[in-house]
Amino acid sequence: MAALMSRVGKRLRRIIQRPASVELTRYEALLPAVEKREPEIEKLSDEELTETAAKLREVDKWGDDQLVELGALGREAARRALDERAFDVQVLGTLGLLTGHVVQMATGEGKTLAGALAAAGYALQGKRVHVVTVNDYLARRDAEWMKPIFDLLGVSVGWVEPSRTREERREAYHAEVTYGAVSEIGFDMLRDRLVTDPDELVQPEPEVAIIDEADSVLVDEARVPLVMAGSVDAGQADEEVANVVRRLRLGLHYETDKDGRNAWLTTAGSSVVEKSLGGIDLYGESGAGQDRLAAVNVALHAHALLERDVDYLVRDGKVQLINASRGRVAELQRWPDGLQAAVEAKEQVPPSDRGEILDSITVQALMARYPHVAGMTGTAVAVAEQLREFYKLEVAVIPPNTENVREDAKDRIFASPSQKLRAIEEEIARVHETGQPILVGTQDVAESEELAEKLSKVGLESVVLNARNDAEEAEIIADAGRYGAVTVSTQMAGRGTDIRLGGKDGKDRERVAELGGLHVIGTARYPSSRLDDQLRGRAGRQGDPGSSIFFASLNDDLVLQNAPDIPEGIDSDDETGEITDVAAHRQIKHAQRVAEGVDLEIHRNTWRYTRLIERQRTELLAHRDKLLRTDLAKEQLEKGAPEKFKELSEAVDDEEKVARICREIALFHIDELWSDHLAFLTDVRESIHLRALARETPLDEFHRAAIPEFHKIIPETEKRSIATLEEGEITENGIDLAASGVRRATSTWTYLVHDNPFDSDAEQALKKVRSLLRRKKD
Repeated sequence: MAALMSRVGKRLRRIIQRPASVELTRYEALLPAVEKREPEIEKLSDEELTETAAKLREVDKWGDDQLVELGALGREAARRALDERAFDVQVLGTLGLLTGHVVQMATGEGKTLAGALAAAGYALQGKRVHVVTVNDYLARRDAEWMKPIFDLLGVSVGWVEPSRTREERREAYHAEVTYGAVSEIGFDMLRDRLVTDPDELVQPEPEVAIIDEADSVLVDEARVPLVMAGSVDAGQADEEVANVVRRLRLGLHYETDKDGRNAWLTTAGSSVVEKSLGGIDLYGESGAGQDRLAAVNVALHAHALLERDVDYLVRDGKVQLINASRGRVAELQRWPDGLQAAVEAKEQVPPSDRGEILDSITVQALMARYPHVAGMTGTAVAVAEQLREFYKLEVAVIPPNTENVREDAKDRIFASPSQKLRAIEEEIARVHETGQPILVGTQDVAESEELAEKLSKVGLESVVLNARNDAEEAEIIADAGRYGAVTVSTQMAGRGTDIRLGGKDGKDRERVAELGGLHVIGTARYPSSRLDDQLRGRAGRQGDPGSSIFFASLNDDLVLQNAPDIPEGIDSDDETGEITDVAAHRQIKHAQRVAEGVDLEIHRNTWRYTRLIERQRTELLAHRDKLLRTDLAKEQLEKGAPEKFKELSEAVDDEEKVARICREIALFHIDELWSDHLAFLTDVRESIHLRALARETPLDEFHRAAIPEFHKIIPETEKRSIATLEEGEITENGIDLAASGVRRATSTWTYLVHDNPFDSDAEQALKKVRSLLRRKKD
């Protein structure tokens, strides 16, 4: 009875400590068997170990015995290759990944090794694996780092990055395990969708995705579209309008809403703009004024709502966006063309190329292509419901190898940002005097540099890590735990390097540990509690001592944008401005919940629209694949234009070449029609919120517009292909495709589209979430 009660008590503690997570008892029960197998595995030579791993390939369906064998083999391979014996929790993480879960493992617990062993396990089952990372640096680092383990287990491994050639990419993708950034894997998939010869394909059909920083990829970036564009021309912004708008002043010429999402001209502002642009009428029913109103609106948005060193950097003569969830330059991201050009005009840098969108896919839809998905991260429980809703994935929480002894202090809240900043400076000075290393997490580039400058003025030198110097991030982070170090950084998610006490060589480890380990300071709460946890989790690694504290203000952007209605009666200290009232703590948490709710609603709404697009894309790709790999196009043209087809066949006198010409014609038209369809859907989506004014459901209206248009594509492809053949000039080389209008883009490029600031989803979601939370409060 006592034993039964003990087991029940243990399960209850698991439920309380690991909300929204699956039970791990079954996998934990395998760990003793893994350990028992170790002595036998240790006796094997390297060749015998590889041969033993190869025997796993012969098993059709894996069970517990195979999981145990992989755990033991993987542990020994890691010991030989890296001189690291995998902890039980790493083996447990491997088993969780192999059974299709998102495993939550704390920072420093060895996710990279767990992911590599799981990838090898899937490969030994005969599945092709993509290990998806958040950036190119991690993809190459992890592939090279883990390669000796893969070699011992007899599994081939490769990686992709932007500098690799098509042949190198093809070779990497034909390895059993391929590491790559989510963007790079997605771009290669988009490029494959435009090939006109099967031999040009670089990616085999994907089977398994193991996603590092799974919450970042599957939630934070889920709705970000990856775009393939073809050359048209350089983006053109109205420079005259940009120069006029640059002179406008907030409060006099324009106003913004309290959420910082919209800006509009005042009467005085309209008058100034109209006069400066030659006496036009911006709001007339027709004429030059109406033509320039859109340019004025987009220029005002760029001027009033997008802030340099917060939303973007200007570096190397280019406007480069900053990824808010990672604190890095988003090298491949841009705003929709009109706004991108407006920001470039605002900053007076050369306009970047713009082009016709040939294809695009959201990160979420990209991940949905994989029949098997698993992931790992340090902060999965907070988004467990989203992972279940959007991906049908369950979270498995892996306990730490060593108990976490980090001390997390209660937030300190102040009435104003300036009072908060003063207190942060005092906290840094106080802790630094002891020699304890400090990591300060800021909200953006501008804040990190401002704080570093203030510290420098009082004799406190710091190392800054932000989007300007993210190329040196591994070196900076690795040394952030040395005695006396002060590191000021933007968001820490996905940095991929541990902070070791005593610095990268660990020589002062004991000295730093005696002082309390790494001290983490947050300058404000982030819009997501997960980002707070990721920053805090940099301290207390593998049982190390550590501490953390967050500072906040009731006038932080988080509060002003999401919960500006501050309860009355909250008093602050007259001298310091510090607030101890529990109501202030509740207000900060409320603002964060609203921000998280808004993000979820936008994610949900985006997925409702893109789900239809993905179904259409899947159906169209199946037809395109038939055109690519069979003689379908040739058969259609022979039937639709028999006389011209006969003339073509006689002129060329090569069946194979005739089939290739027919294929090129049909593929050109299906790709062009899909590109046109995407442009049509974008136009519909951008105006669909107006349907709500007529009390129609926007999503239903989107479907009503999108479905009939899609069903025209395949018949229209055949119709246009026949017309091209009938109207084309036959030569001894076949047909002059270029003269017939069958011309593909002379150059193509890829990029990610930053969230569209004109999208009403955000505004509608904010209103909805505030309404829901207000009702809960009432």
